[in-house]
Amino acid sequence: MRVIVQRAKNAKCFVNDAITGQIHMGYMLLIGFTHTDTLKEIKYLAKKIIGLRIFEDEEGKLNKSILDVKGSILAISQFTLYADAKKGNRPSFTEAMDYTTANQLFLQFIEELRNYNVEVATGVFGADMQIEFTNVGPTTIILDSKDLI
Repeated sequence: MRVIVQRAKNAKCFVNDAITGQIHMGYMLLIGFTHTDTLKEIKYLAKKIIGLRIFEDEEGKLNKSILDVKGSILAISQFTLYADAKKGNRPSFTEAMDYTTANQLFLQFIEELRNYNVEVATGVFGADMQIEFTNVGPTTIILDSKDLI
């Protein structure tokens, strides 16, 4: 499982020119799944994301979590996080999990994040989405369960 965590001042997801999810301050997450991902990866990465201290404290140090700042999350499914562009110019997506299973895991991941009493907005799984957000810092963290668990 891979998650790109971006600290955001605001974030919106549009599908067919309609807003499907938006936040005012918190995280903009891009989330991808591979064939071996399970509930174990979901629980671990949800806990890791909630505990990340990448918001500034009163002294300007990255020392506060999303819970500390009462932030929210815009979570976007992103199978292209498992793109393989080693050969040729057209990426392969064979390492990305199949649509149905990935959608189920995505929904479980959203629920796991919400279990921490954080507001979570989403895009539309599998849709052509347009994302608009302001990255603060910029602060971007790449989490990959194979490197963490």
